Amino acid sequence: MKVQDCFVDGITTALPPLTITQAEGSAFLKAHYNGRLRPGTIKLLEQVFAHPSVKSRRFAFADPSGLVDEDPDKRAERFKSWALRLSAEAARGALKKTGLDPGEVSGLVLNTCTGYVCPGISTYLIEELGLSRSIKAYDLVGSGCGGAVPNLQLAGALAAESPGGVLSVSVEICSCTFQMGDDASLIISNAIFGDGAAAAVVRAKPGGFALVASASRFAPEYREDIRFVHRNGQLHNQLSARLPGLAAQTAGKLVNELLAANGLGRGDIGRWAVHPGGENVIKAVQEKLGLREGDLRCTRKVLSELGNMSSATVWFILEKMEREGLRLGELVVMLAFGAGLSAHAYLLKKV
Repeated sequence: MKVQDCFVDGITTALPPLTITQAEGSAFLKAHYNGRLRPGTIKLLEQVFAHPSVKSRRFAFADPSGLVDEDPDKRAERFKSWALRLSAEAARGALKKTGLDPGEVSGLVLNTCTGYVCPGISTYLIEELGLSRSIKAYDLVGSGCGGAVPNLQLAGALAAESPGGVLSVSVEICSCTFQMGDDASLIISNAIFGDGAAAAVVRAKPGGFALVASASRFAPEYREDIRFVHRNGQLHNQLSARLPGLAAQTAGKLVNELLAANGLGRGDIGRWAVHPGGENVIKAVQEKLGLREGDLRCTRKVLSELGNMSSATVWFILEKMEREGLRLGELVVMLAFGAGLSAHAYLLKKV
């Protein structure tokens, strides 16, 4: 069997219960860091949090005050427990939607970039869901916000050679990378990232979307423009001012290659599930790809309501498109980009 004979179905998302508005987030940070940050940083914080592109986000903690000087060991435990909780919720939803029994799951691919556990979260998920102890399971790291598409690429390859179905899971606890300082990268990160997870089933049985083709493009010369760096043993997000242009440039080349390889033009694509890297990134990608404002409505809606949940976000966008309705045979480009600099796209067809 070929990957092109497989389908992704049962897309399900999961969110932690706590909602914090941008106004509440801004007030919290100013209350706790006013004496630690320069006046110019506080002014930048107010400006970034007031931007209308994000209204609220969901977070995996009960009390935000616990973020201030959070103990690294407690943070690691928080990541593990919430990553398992949200990924299990999303996975159970995907299995229920597709009618797939846990015992029929032959593969599991889980990706995250916001925490590290060894053995990986996949092993906890096997136990939590009662999956086969002989399952083929993989934990992917290092792709940042673009990780859902490489995950789907591997899940498709596994599904093409295995009976049953493969679970594709993206989970990000972005609040576990929270840091604060006089650094624009940290201010922007703290204003746009939220927590969430998503899962889907990939198998040979028709349903959801057919996997048509995928492509990836890497620009490691821009590695320092978007990455996590370790400082004092903890992750700090690093973003450059030129990131929107670089992301658009890389994504544009990738989309051109994907469409050309499949004999398609931009006009053949009905819907665009584009990762929301932030408003400036969205605008740059929109201009580079020649997209209409309506093409990015679901992208902006998810960003507004939930923020950027790193790799899981593109699944939220695709799920939203499904709920709103897609035409049979409609082509969709699932496009995500992130650390590296890297960009990944999957061409899907609604069935």
